[in-house]
Amino acid sequence: MSYTLEQLSIGQKASFEKTISEADIQMFCGISGDINPVHVSSVAASKSVFGNRVAHGILVSGLTSAVLGMQLPGPGTIYMGQDLRFVAPVYIGDTITAEVEVVEILAEKRIVKLKTTSTKQDGTVVISGMATVRPPEKT
Repeated sequence: MSYTLEQLSIGQKASFEKTISEADIQMFCGISGDINPVHVSSVAASKSVFGNRVAHGILVSGLTSAVLGMQLPGPGTIYMGQDLRFVAPVYIGDTITAEVEVVEILAEKRIVKLKTTSTKQDGTVVISGMATVRPPEKT
């Protein structure tokens, strides 16, 4: 289901949950070409500020895209922009919940702004930001 601009309201929320796996990181390395040792080498990562291998921030932020494109506003949404702040690391095995919340509706421009927050299973915020989208014209 999709929501048109007229069907959206301030405070409306949706979320998506996923556990980050070794396979997710390996596939993202292949897709993006980012093989930074902090993502792929336990030895290098153990010497980093993180102390262990971490998921790519952009991989984790992709979960927000899943919410926007599949739930709120949903299929047909045009993702126009995203401001991100990477707050805490995500490790293999962490379960991340990406949530979006409608915070502004610019009816004359047919644009919606949504607060985006990704949290770990323990409630730690790992990414915060703001997305700008154009909802689908029809459901």
